[in-house]
Amino acid sequence: MKEKVCVVTGGNAGIGKAIASELARMQAHVVIVSRNREKGELALADIRQEAPMGQVELVVGDLGTAAGTRQLANTLLAQLPHIHVLVNNAGVWLTQRQLNVDGLEMTFMVNHLAPFILTNMLLARLQASAPARIVNVNAGLYVNGRFNLQQTPYGHDFHRLRTYANSKLGNIFYTQELARRIEGSGVTVNAVHPGVIRTDLGVMSGVLGWLLRLVKRSWPGPEVGAQAPVWLATAPELEAVNGKYFDLKQETPYAPVAQNPELAQQVWALSEQLAG
Repeated sequence: MKEKVCVVTGGNAGIGKAIASELARMQAHVVIVSRNREKGELALADIRQEAPMGQVELVVGDLGTAAGTRQLANTLLAQLPHIHVLVNNAGVWLTQRQLNVDGLEMTFMVNHLAPFILTNMLLARLQASAPARIVNVNAGLYVNGRFNLQQTPYGHDFHRLRTYANSKLGNIFYTQELARRIEGSGVTVNAVHPGVIRTDLGVMSGVLGWLLRLVKRSWPGPEVGAQAPVWLATAPELEAVNGKYFDLKQETPYAPVAQNPELAQQVWALSEQLAG
């Protein structure tokens, strides 16, 4: 991975930070994306200490709006002549409906539309740097998703548990359709469930939140969650693998809810419209 340029969104904390650290240890040129500069700088210092042989830098970017995501993509394009790996890791699990300035529900925006915009804007650079890989950090909970083209983007069907699954199902549809479009281009895209990992996602208040925090104490840490995404980003035997879903390091067939090419194309067309 020496001299390979790897962009990791949400690289300031949790699984994203652990992914960035591992790639830096492999002597890749790692660019972490963080919405918050202060948290990003702290993560940058940690990663540099953990991987002193790696080249790591920070780019501040907001994936919470379409304009912010486009600005981030333009910043990355201006700073990086080559991009060999894009890890779309940043994600949120909101337990209350929140709309951004575009009128879009924030879970949908960050988990689905932001990686859609970022990937498409960086795609030509990835193709020019081929062989290149896109890794979408997903979640096994996508199997519980029900993507409604009229309701999901705006949170009209918001549910504090199901909305996260809906956004991850949208991400799966985007992964499949993108894979179809870039087949044979030298760029691959795959989705991965990193495991049930102890992170800050899904923080809730009340008794349910207290119980969840208690249960999370026994879950593996982010370093374990980074293993499968890093493997997908670097393993030589996966160079030609495209459009697949991995549960950890096990290739797994898409669940029936995701086996709908027509809906995947409709989600893509809607995402293009919403991207601005």
